[in-house]
Amino acid sequence: MHLNDPHLKRLTPPKLTLAEKWYLPQIADGLGVTAKHMAGVVFRNKVFTMEYPEEQHVPSPNYRGVHRLNKDEQGRVKCVACMLCATACPAHCIDIVGATAPETWPDREKYCESFVIDELRCIYCGMCEEACPVEAIELTGFYDLTGLSREQMIFDKAKLLSVFDATKDAEPMRFSLPPQPAAASTPEQRTSETG
Repeated sequence: MHLNDPHLKRLTPPKLTLAEKWYLPQIADGLGVTAKHMAGVVFRNKVFTMEYPEEQHVPSPNYRGVHRLNKDEQGRVKCVACMLCATACPAHCIDIVGATAPETWPDREKYCESFVIDELRCIYCGMCEEACPVEAIELTGFYDLTGLSREQMIFDKAKLLSVFDATKDAEPMRFSLPPQPAAASTPEQRTSETG
């Protein structure tokens, strides 16, 4: 395409007024917002600041904070190393190493030998949580996340399980299934229950 092409539509920027050239309307709008907040504090005792850490912020129920790896009823990691969370992650911050499950675990073929999330790279979108078929990974309401080095912000399996231990009482698993009734073991018991 050339600059002299007759099919090109030329656009001219709108002409600014003198006030717009000096940014007066934008400054007036900003001062209006500031004056509204000041009036709210002076006349209605409305407080906009929080005295953190003395006052702890309570995040909304749909807040997405630090990740955790959930455990099943037997205390094992629920992750089956299917790699769906790592595949769905747009930031590519999840790294999983799978291993064959022990013979004593009849409910799964694999488990995660290593599970690492780079919390500095994560954008907390929740795609990993949605992609997981066994509800092994969840984002919690825990927001007080600090670290003195980059290595401290890389959460391995042990750290993610410690977040589960710290948050399991305050935040029970969101997607846990209700307990299923036990099936009768003999045909006589099944017929006595039905009739």
